[in-house]
Amino acid sequence: MKAEIHPQYHSKAKVTCACGAKYEVGATYEAVSVEICSSCHPFYTGKQKLVDTAGRVDKFRSRMEKAEKFKASESARSSKKLDKESVEEKLTRKAAEKEEAKLEIKAKEEAKKKEVAKKQAKKTVVKSAAEKPAKASTGSASAKKPAAKKAAKK
Repeated sequence: MKAEIHPQYHSKAKVTCACGAKYEVGATYEAVSVEICSSCHPFYTGKQKLVDTAGRVDKFRSRMEKAEKFKASESARSSKKLDKESVEEKLTRKAAEKEEAKLEIKAKEEAKKKEVAKKQAKKTVVKSAAEKPAKASTGSASAKKPAAKKAAKK
């Protein structure tokens, strides 16, 4: 051990408790005073004893009361929040339903437009098919008419 760096050790230091008990122990101080010892501590005696140093017990109890009040108010707030959330959820659900309805209407309109376009395409195909032979027959009839006129003139 290095010299002059360690505190002096007292093998018979006197410890006095607030309850009046006195002990001799080894310590670096000659005399030590404590508030509670093994002869008065609730763990060893089995009796509940509140040691109120500078009002700490009262402070602790007041903090516990505040915590209980806060928990009660917090639970009330959370129930109100749930009510608000349920209203908000309802509004968002209704908005989503409206949006879905709009999308369905648009899809139906597009389907109708496609059906109309298909019908028109079929009609034009049918008309064009029907018009081609008619034109050919009218063309030949018109060719026959002048021949008939010529025959009538002779």
